Amino acid sequence: MTRVAAVDCGTNSIRLLVADADPATGELHELDRRMTVVRLGQGVDRTGRLAPEALERTFAACRDYAAVVKEYGAERLRFVATSASRDAENRDDFVRGVLDILGVEPEVISGDQEAEFSFTGATRELAGRADLARPYLVVDIGGGSTEFVVGDDHVRAARSVDVGCVRMTERHLVHGGQVSDPPAAERIAAMRADIESALDLAERTVPLREARTLVGLAGSVTTVSAIAQGLPAYDSARIHHSRVSRERVREITEWLLRSTHAERAAIPSMHPGRVDVIGAGALVLLAIMERTGAAEVVVSEHDILDGIAYYAAESPS
Repeated sequence: MTRVAAVDCGTNSIRLLVADADPATGELHELDRRMTVVRLGQGVDRTGRLAPEALERTFAACRDYAAVVKEYGAERLRFVATSASRDAENRDDFVRGVLDILGVEPEVISGDQEAEFSFTGATRELAGRADLARPYLVVDIGGGSTEFVVGDDHVRAARSVDVGCVRMTERHLVHGGQVSDPPAAERIAAMRADIESALDLAERTVPLREARTLVGLAGSVTTVSAIAQGLPAYDSARIHHSRVSRERVREITEWLLRSTHAERAAIPSMHPGRVDVIGAGALVLLAIMERTGAAEVVVSEHDILDGIAYYAAESPS
């Protein structure tokens, strides 16, 4: 066994996975998985820079994760940073801070690399499932971007576009410094038009409609699944590989976009850091399902973080 640690630092959250990788089977045996909402991408779409308070929230989480990595004695650590840190003018401040705390330099990966990791993490364990037709379309709806990947055993086509739950919320649903609660119809329409333009862009590269199974990743999708199941608390085991119909996604999305902050916060499975951005994330998912004609989405708790861990285990020491 090789003990690995993987960190995925996105626009909205930073996550850690510590696992033992079995060289014989290629399987990951999870030891610890955790997530912290740090909103690293706060204001990046507007200012082009990482805010000092967002950096400090992220560094605080990194210090916590450094202690966990040390406790488990991970042999390899790979830290991957995605959309927000790609876009920021001051990303060198972020890189130096992570290096000081964790002893590794974060890899600010491209959208195509992000898509490859997401696809591997989500689909490796689906091999041999007769009930899930291939090719897969894996969609990873993040805070700042969404990755689209079509593939069978390997990636055939991939594209990352700048549409995510935080970016769409800040661009369309914030008015006077506050998230509209609930937003006006014209704001929702403008957000939907933005998402449709992003799907047009993705479809130039990725044959979205050729996929036979839609696999959805990340917090917006898993939260929609938790709501659809009426879970009394967030339950990864019940969410992983659950299926949600397009009609149910539409019902949930419409409710989220007309609800108040208090109503969304009262959902027992809702993470506090997602209350203001879940409506935008759900709308991205719904638009993808309507564009592709997918009757349902297969929800995966295994995503880019697992892909990072797989690659960490397989890379030369």
